[in-house]
Amino acid sequence: MTIWANVIGTGGYLPATIRTNQDLSEMVDTTDSWIYERTGIKSRRIADEHETASSMAEVAARQAIEMAGIDAEQIDLIIVATGTPDRVYPSTACLVQERLGIKHCVGFDIQAACSGSVFGLSIADQYIKTGFAKTVLVIGSEVCSRIVDWSDRSTCILFGDGAGAVLLSASDQPGILATHIHSDGGYEDLLYCPNPQAAAAHKQDEASVINMRGNEVFKVAVNTLGRIVDETLEANGLQHSDIDWLVPHQANTRIIAATAKKLGMSMEQVILTLETQGNTSSASVLLAFNQGVRDGRIKRGQTVLMEAFGAGFTWGSALLKF
Repeated sequence: MTIWANVIGTGGYLPATIRTNQDLSEMVDTTDSWIYERTGIKSRRIADEHETASSMAEVAARQAIEMAGIDAEQIDLIIVATGTPDRVYPSTACLVQERLGIKHCVGFDIQAACSGSVFGLSIADQYIKTGFAKTVLVIGSEVCSRIVDWSDRSTCILFGDGAGAVLLSASDQPGILATHIHSDGGYEDLLYCPNPQAAAAHKQDEASVINMRGNEVFKVAVNTLGRIVDETLEANGLQHSDIDWLVPHQANTRIIAATAKKLGMSMEQVILTLETQGNTSSASVLLAFNQGVRDGRIKRGQTVLMEAFGAGFTWGSALLKF
């Protein structure tokens, strides 16, 4: 019998504090119209001082558990994708495990930047298919505001904070149909955040904030996401018309529109959260998916294509039957 990883619950959390483009215009030389025209972003959420990747992940996880109608103790694997962990160690996944009160479980973090949630889904799918795990919690949680240089107008306009979660369970019914993940370290210097410990060891005087060469990243992202769409459809014998919903990483409206055009999809078939959330890195795909599920647009039986691109570079897709 074929074992599938089926989505049984979703969740999301956004901090209460909203930072608008107008707010940013009082911090750096920019305007609301300049930001919106180039990115599609109007505002983003900023974590409070007491909030962390694990605290936001807990809220998103509890929502997913509640939707699934299961006991948290049934979860046997927690995967957290984050580039802004609470601590170097223990993992954020272990901290979430403790917050949820789960005693018998495996938990670990992964770091694939903005592609983290898609990578997490791919890993969870393999664990479920091999029988290692029956119920897996995948979370993307980021406090990007703490690694942003708020005096750099090229990056501070882009990022926000939040957490998204999905709960997967072993099933005999189709769920995750396929995942495709890739990376290429040759682009490491186009988008990165230095590690302060490593910088000190090499006597480098470089702040631990996001560094990005935006135009170059944009060009690679558009071409790469176009290829991952082709790869996913061809590998699974699907046509563009077989996809009901596109749930993309929320980085830039122009990149998302280019991917939708590649699929021959209207923007009405795309779940967009970018305008009010900004780029929440590894959380963005799961936050968007959760919103589409909870507002009733994504319905049971529909086919969803998730795709993401991030520092590394990393990129990937997850094709699933909801």
